[in-house]
Amino acid sequence: MPRSLLARTFLWVALLVVVTNAAWVMIFRLADAEPRARALAQFSASAVNLVRVALLTAAPELRPALLQELSDREGIRLLPRDHHDQITPLPHDGFMAMTQEQIRLLLGQGTTLSLKVNGEAGLWISFAMAPSEPDEFWLILPVDRAERRIPWPWLGWGALAAMLALVVAWLLASRISRPLRRMAQAARQVGLGRTPQPLLEEGPEELQRLASAFNRMSRDLAYHEKERAEILAGISHDLRTPLARMRLEAELSLPEGPAQAGMAADIAQMDAIIAQFLDYARGEGEELVEQYDPRALLESLAHHGQAIQRPVHLEIHGSLPPTPMRPRAISRALGNLVDNAWKYGSPPVTLSGRVHKGWLELSVQDSGEGIPPAEVERLKQPFTRRESARSGASGTGLGLAIAERVARNHGGSLELGPGIDGRGLLATLKFPLSPAPDSPRPG
Repeated sequence: MPRSLLARTFLWVALLVVVTNAAWVMIFRLADAEPRARALAQFSASAVNLVRVALLTAAPELRPALLQELSDREGIRLLPRDHHDQITPLPHDGFMAMTQEQIRLLLGQGTTLSLKVNGEAGLWISFAMAPSEPDEFWLILPVDRAERRIPWPWLGWGALAAMLALVVAWLLASRISRPLRRMAQAARQVGLGRTPQPLLEEGPEELQRLASAFNRMSRDLAYHEKERAEILAGISHDLRTPLARMRLEAELSLPEGPAQAGMAADIAQMDAIIAQFLDYARGEGEELVEQYDPRALLESLAHHGQAIQRPVHLEIHGSLPPTPMRPRAISRALGNLVDNAWKYGSPPVTLSGRVHKGWLELSVQDSGEGIPPAEVERLKQPFTRRESARSGASGTGLGLAIAERVARNHGGSLELGPGIDGRGLLATLKFPLSPAPDSPRPG
């Protein structure tokens, strides 16, 4: 079965039209068979009786001319019947069976009917000049008298009606599937955190109500998203302002040394945790998709790592074409993967990029112990960590969840597995090179 509603609906309607037309053709054949059989039997009996009477009443010297006249004008021939004649039985056809039955009712039950005698085609009808005479003759009518003519006008009108029915079926199916397809596209946009254009509330009443409900849901989601952004902005301000005061007080009140450094580290960690919580809650915001150079993004991350004393080794395989992406979101996702590699893995950390089978692959590899395959999907969930298998570093458990969501919203995926040399963890973000950020995830 086709996958789309349009194709399925059209297929079922087309099947119904074809079956209905086939049924009407069979009904026509059955309804037409008996009247045609009666007409053919009546004509055959009339021809036999006419020839019999003409031969019996005509002068002997005029009979050859009479037979020639019948042959020329009506295609009727007369031959004597011989007991050595090879008579081909009638085909198993309801029409011919009814014709033979009607002829025998008119000419007698001893009448023989055949469509081929001695290899010669025609409508062969046996008869005797008189009931008392033993000799019989064959009256041969043109074979086309028994053939069923194809009613081309009827078939033409039937085909035209079927084509019109299929066109109307296609129009009806498309009028149903088109708004559903638009609604599916709008729902995909909502699933990606965007606000789609309002749907047209047109068509049948059920589709109008469905479009109206979807538009109302979309407006409510946009309103709640706006409220959430305002709340997050307030939380960010209310939490980071005291942290900034604490950092300033620590620098002013505490002498330089381990205490001040520890306080500054704790405040920086709290600020990083708040930033990661806000990044996860905020999502990708209103950042638009643009054609961006992946090489520039990777080089920027490598320079940032050098600046904060967390160097990464940069490897770029081949050319990386500009790709439709949200640069800040992808930079944030890769930054989280690099942070995880330093926190839970071991240096050296490698940042690489390549194009493989139509997908852009941006990878981060560390040299730590890696993670078991059974833990991969669980660790992609928010607020999950595996501290026992890695180091004792603290964190929010949101780094992989943020990277997974960014990849999914770009139509890609996050893959976790062992490193190229079998050690460490290789985290790969895959993105499509086509300009459809909501394309299916790679398998």
